[in-house]
Amino acid sequence: MYSLDLTKPDGRALTLYARHPLDPKIVAPSPFPEPLNASPHLRWHPLRGEWVTYAAYRQGRTFLPPPEYNPLGVTTDPAHPTEVPAGGWDVAVFDNRFPSLGGPDAEEPPELIVPSARAAGHCEVVVFTQDARGSLGGLTLAHIELLLQVWGDRTLRMVQRGDIAYVLPFENRGAEVGVTLHHPHGQIYAYPVVPPVPARMQQEAQRYYRGKGCGVLQDFIAGERHAGLRMLYEGAHAVAFVPVCARYPYEVWVATIEPVESFIQLTPDQRADLARALKTVLLKYDGLWQRPFPYLMAWYQAPTDGEPHPESHLHAQFYPPYRTRDRLKYLAGTEIAAGFFAMDALPEEKAGELQRVEIALE
Repeated sequence: MYSLDLTKPDGRALTLYARHPLDPKIVAPSPFPEPLNASPHLRWHPLRGEWVTYAAYRQGRTFLPPPEYNPLGVTTDPAHPTEVPAGGWDVAVFDNRFPSLGGPDAEEPPELIVPSARAAGHCEVVVFTQDARGSLGGLTLAHIELLLQVWGDRTLRMVQRGDIAYVLPFENRGAEVGVTLHHPHGQIYAYPVVPPVPARMQQEAQRYYRGKGCGVLQDFIAGERHAGLRMLYEGAHAVAFVPVCARYPYEVWVATIEPVESFIQLTPDQRADLARALKTVLLKYDGLWQRPFPYLMAWYQAPTDGEPHPESHLHAQFYPPYRTRDRLKYLAGTEIAAGFFAMDALPEEKAGELQRVEIALE
């Protein structure tokens, strides 16, 4: 993997990644000549015991522009720069212009009737490809392997900062899940605390590890492989399956077979097989509907506290909004108000639909 670190005219960082050497003369563009100078902050939710971040200036972010004004497209006219330059790069990562979390220089928060704090952290945009009409599933296996390496490099950089507690790479795909730019891209949120969902998962993983001496997801994967009913991909180092406890129709998990704490620790063989598992899922999604399939893909890894986490297990969870072929699954009363998910489709049925989709990885 080759990389080139650059600085945009408005002060934001840009890193280009490629499988071949990059031209050091590439210049970082930006649609914005001046820094935003906006600072988010956190407010404490006393009933839930968790932080909420506030960044009202995000209401002014770019929203579903026409194709000719794609801010993630390659700059072709220097007089009208986008976020990324021309050149032989494969993946680009830059600081989000409208972040929900700020850096170490974030302003002091307002004084309120609840505790408040600076929204330290970091938000990045990850442009998967220069092709505006492409998709993550349409990339070559080598390109997806590179992306996995990029996520590892970004995680390592956040660890080295010393003020980040958790790094979450994710992709929102499709207007159904709130996408504001259709160019294939994801984001990385680096949090100052471990957020509620991964914190709960981490708590359960630690409890299981103390009692069993092995990881909960490690045992769960062994059980899914033995059952065989819901498997979508099973390689030498990685798997993809509809979990028996799926909360969403067509929910899929992708993971290494042996526990790996984070993208940083992936071996080349694990990374290659994980790319095959990931692409299998994405191709099956699109093949099932014969059109782009909307989803939220979130990657969970160990906290970045510098401590060993043998209980952690790198994996992705896909949350598609589809319920049936003519209706969307949105969270409603029992899910939002109670956190108690109600499924009206069996995981085995949905796994069977995905299993019947024929694909070609390359």
